[in-house]
Amino acid sequence: MVAYDELGSLVPVKRTLQVIDYQNQANKESEEPSNKRVRPLGRVTSLANLISPVKNGAVRRFGQTIQASFRGDGKLPGVPQKPCSKAAAPTPPKRRNSTLWSETLDVHQKGTFSTKEIKRQEAIFELSRGEQDLIEDLQLARKAYHDPMLKLSIMSEEELTHIFGNLDAYIPLHEDLLAQLSKATEADGTVGQIGQIVVSWLPRLNAYKDYCSNQLAAKALLDQKKQDRRVQDFLQRCLESPFSRKLDLWSFLDIPRSRLVKYPLLLKEILRHTPPEHPDAASLEEAITIIQGVLSDINMKKGESECQYYIDKLEYLDERQRDPRIEQCKSLLCHGELRNKSGTKLHVFLFTELLVLTRPVTRNERQCFQVYRQPIAVQDLVLEDLQDGDVRMGGSFRGAFSNADKAKNIFRVRSQDPSQAQSHTLQVNDVFHKQQWLNCVRSAISVHRPLSEPSTPSPPTSDTRSKRRTSSVSAIILMEETDENSALFYMLREKILRKDVPHNFVKV
Repeated sequence: MVAYDELGSLVPVKRTLQVIDYQNQANKESEEPSNKRVRPLGRVTSLANLISPVKNGAVRRFGQTIQASFRGDGKLPGVPQKPCSKAAAPTPPKRRNSTLWSETLDVHQKGTFSTKEIKRQEAIFELSRGEQDLIEDLQLARKAYHDPMLKLSIMSEEELTHIFGNLDAYIPLHEDLLAQLSKATEADGTVGQIGQIVVSWLPRLNAYKDYCSNQLAAKALLDQKKQDRRVQDFLQRCLESPFSRKLDLWSFLDIPRSRLVKYPLLLKEILRHTPPEHPDAASLEEAITIIQGVLSDINMKKGESECQYYIDKLEYLDERQRDPRIEQCKSLLCHGELRNKSGTKLHVFLFTELLVLTRPVTRNERQCFQVYRQPIAVQDLVLEDLQDGDVRMGGSFRGAFSNADKAKNIFRVRSQDPSQAQSHTLQVNDVFHKQQWLNCVRSAISVHRPLSEPSTPSPPTSDTRSKRRTSSVSAIILMEETDENSALFYMLREKILRKDVPHNFVKV
């Protein structure tokens, strides 16, 4: 008895019998009713599978339309698609085209350009390709997330507007730059002059002020909506689909902001490979100055928005805690989670005018910050840098007799106002975050107490206390910091004086 394989070659009889038995077993299993679970989430290969089985024909047709539009196969929505095999491998995520400009040239063309010119054209090509990618991502955010969630009533129109903002308005902005770059491209694929194009176009990026200012509130609402099972399921299935490139929804919504901060780097790279005598040299330098000013304005507006966002979330147990200076705060210098001496988790906010210690609480699924003790005015604030082991943290009875609870990375803040006998010992996670807090607090104090003002440090009570450094004016002058920390301190102080503090400088 012999058998042949698919290519016509002889196959041993024993192997043939094994193959026949295997096929019979497979056929038998396919005929029996299956009680196995549905295919795992990782095998979802299209947006049509995001919709739960329903009897409503309109919803089914909507899912087929999404599937056909993303496949781009030109099939009609009503044509049934072949279901994925249970044993089929997951569809790999869609990848970006990473072709270099030099790879679009043939060997003869490449030899006609100098190495410096090739690098210049590569940098220009990177700018152009990035614009194309941004346009595609903005369109995808609308087509794959916003519109389906609206039509399926997963979120209300008001919620989607709050989260997505006015993304559609920015697509023509970037399409215009792309069209101008395409028009400036010569027949050989090179772009002669780009300087005047970007100089006239960059100021239009100020349109992103409102979008970036709303990002903090949009992210908070999105995180809140993720608690909804339908929203969570929809976003997870999108994440597992090829079109997402393994990026979640917030990654797409944050792409415009990340693109903005790349423009100075891209322009500097083009300028670096542009000869000094080239007509673009002066224009590119002007363009870099323009984009830095645009980013500074957007950053300041976003900082003010973030500051007001957290001010609105403060909750007062007593109206006497509501310091009127809180309304004067326009920037949030530093904030994050710390622990006090008893081990309680606190969320501390350092505004330009006040230091506010709070406890995170939840009210009707809304996160708030309950003010803990009276806010301390920065002008009355005194900072002590404590050495590791100076204080035992935890507040337990056993900790009073144990060396195991000696704390690291601690500092103390107190008010020098006699009417406020407040002192708080705070602990951060590591040395790096401690130094950031020290720099921020010192720079804020120096604005309210100029360097010419004499200081009155508290007298030491022991050898241990003599090691502590009070954040008074003289202590700032004499502090033994590294060059990096000193530069960071003075940079912060100058920015506070100009009221140009970065909105996201420190969050620890």
